[in-house]
Amino acid sequence: MQSQILFDHGRAARIGLPEAVFCEGKSFEALCALLGRFGPAGDHSVLFTRLSEEVFARVPEELTAGYDYDALSRTAFAAKLAPRAVPSVAIVSAGTADAFVSHEAARTLDYLGIPCQLFEDCGVAGLWRLTDKLEAINACGCVVVVAGLDAALASVLGGLTPKPIFAVPTSVGYGMARQGQTALASMLVSCAPGVAVLNIDNGYGAACAAARVVLQLSPA
Repeated sequence: MQSQILFDHGRAARIGLPEAVFCEGKSFEALCALLGRFGPAGDHSVLFTRLSEEVFARVPEELTAGYDYDALSRTAFAAKLAPRAVPSVAIVSAGTADAFVSHEAARTLDYLGIPCQLFEDCGVAGLWRLTDKLEAINACGCVVVVAGLDAALASVLGGLTPKPIFAVPTSVGYGMARQGQTALASMLVSCAPGVAVLNIDNGYGAACAAARVVLQLSPA
């Protein structure tokens, strides 16, 4: 027997952010039902996260028509929310290998109508790549840092910007990177004070944390 999907329609009124659909682990039938329910002809648009390219390709075309799908970030939505007059969010990644996470954060903010700027390939092994962009990063309302391996970027940038900073460890790296556990531990013990840390690969969560900040900075 298929379980009933109970959607939290009141979340936006409570916290200012709507519910999203996390696709991993859901049955194909449930995903098709949700894509049909929240498509262009539905009552409102919803953000789908962790929607793999392989799964999306299997969905009947009549359900996917009108969706904006991005394979790198594994996100989809039928329409964006209205633009918000709030400060921009800087998304800073260590390398292009982290793009699946940094782009998930960017797509989430784009869907929410919140402006963001993506600064990629700023790993501290070439520190000039970060310092060259620091002025533009500091012009934003808050910062999301995305890094794998030893995740040193979070500590370095945490000591260079006064803005609220949300760090996302990624599962990128060889051997002892341990699928992001080393990056997570490194970020959690950062010597830079006030760096908040999200779960491994959770670009969506970081985008929502940043959204909460900038919406309070300028609630209009």
